[in-house]
Amino acid sequence: MMSKKIRRRERDTILQSLRAGVVPNIGLQHIQVGRAEEVKALLEDIDRIQDGGSSIRFIIGEYGSGKTFFLHLIRSIAHEKKLVTVHADLAPDRRVHATGGQARNLYAELMKNMATRTKPDGNALSSVVEKFISTALNEARKSDDTVENIIHSKLEKIKEMVGGYDFADVIASYWEGHDSGNEELKSNAIRWLRAEYTTKTDAKKALGVRTYIDDSSVYDHLKLLAKFVRLAGYEGLLVGIDEMVNLYKLNSGIARRNNYEQILRIVNDSLQGSVEGIGFLMCGTPEFLMDTRKGLYSYEALQTRLAENRFASQAGVRDLSGPIIRLDNLQAEDIYVLLRNIRNVFASGNEEDYLIPDEAIEQFMRHCNEKIGEAYFRTPRNTIRSFVDMLSVLEQNSDIHWEQLIGSVEIEEDQGPNMTDLDNDEVDSDDELSSFEL
Repeated sequence: MMSKKIRRRERDTILQSLRAGVVPNIGLQHIQVGRAEEVKALLEDIDRIQDGGSSIRFIIGEYGSGKTFFLHLIRSIAHEKKLVTVHADLAPDRRVHATGGQARNLYAELMKNMATRTKPDGNALSSVVEKFISTALNEARKSDDTVENIIHSKLEKIKEMVGGYDFADVIASYWEGHDSGNEELKSNAIRWLRAEYTTKTDAKKALGVRTYIDDSSVYDHLKLLAKFVRLAGYEGLLVGIDEMVNLYKLNSGIARRNNYEQILRIVNDSLQGSVEGIGFLMCGTPEFLMDTRKGLYSYEALQTRLAENRFASQAGVRDLSGPIIRLDNLQAEDIYVLLRNIRNVFASGNEEDYLIPDEAIEQFMRHCNEKIGEAYFRTPRNTIRSFVDMLSVLEQNSDIHWEQLIGSVEIEEDQGPNMTDLDNDEVDSDDELSSFEL
């Protein structure tokens, strides 16, 4: 069977990303292996979102187990299903809940990374707004009504929601700028939607609205955005948040609790069907979920709602209908297929240009197993990096044989960040009493 030709841009992006230990933004289909059951479960979620429903999933796995790759894969599938996606990593300056701007920073990062099928690399917010305007223009051409009336009629559905009145006014201001050729007004509207305004005074001066997107309104504006993208002609909104372990690492117990309360609000709304056309994917480690002292399970209401199916565990089977999806270990066969795929990427899809035979891949895997045991497929990130490094040497040095290199490959088990290395230098704005605790 002939391999599909891989474009140079895709090839270089994939290899550079794998060598750096990160997930490539394009070309995932060339290296994807396994996870068929998990993908099927998320496809059902996407169908639910398209039908106007909601979903929430916590993707749980060890460091290097493929959570970020899985998140990217589901995003690419969502684009093909005509969903808009936004994604961001949590960090010390980005949280789900805060009072010092960290939640607004998270929203701003989500907007920066907004993507669609035609703009998969991000910065798609302007395109989504333009599509809404184009939809209104098309409806106006088919009727005797004006574009202004069509837009305001559509936005009536937005105004009914919390924060919707000013959101609708900002969209109307964008149309005004579009119609009059006022680029500054259009730019101001996009800045507001990206949460770039930090005071009411600036927002009112620029757009005449009374509010701006702040820490307390982030979740409400995600719900507004989900409604808006559907009005623009998309099927819904998928929100991906990675590195949730940063909440687990917070020193302040009050800050953690406030964030977990916000997550509980999202869980309740998603599971009860109180929101429309929106789905959430939150990626974290087992400690983030199960630690009863600092993890999600430390918050009793979340522990109850996120409890896994005991009957499934007793029967030795998996239940993927609940909010928790655990990324099980890749099997050795999956790793073998993955390494073959990487070899194919190096050759740009040309079998005649393969740098090593199948025998070399088998020998490489035996070497990995002898060095670090089963961990080489439990958290395969470092194994992949080593394999890419080896092929890079062979590609640049035609006089070296693969057998000379495999025995010298050094692979370390991926342990992830040191969980005791917490951010002690930061003052927590969520916890004004924290500096007085003993």
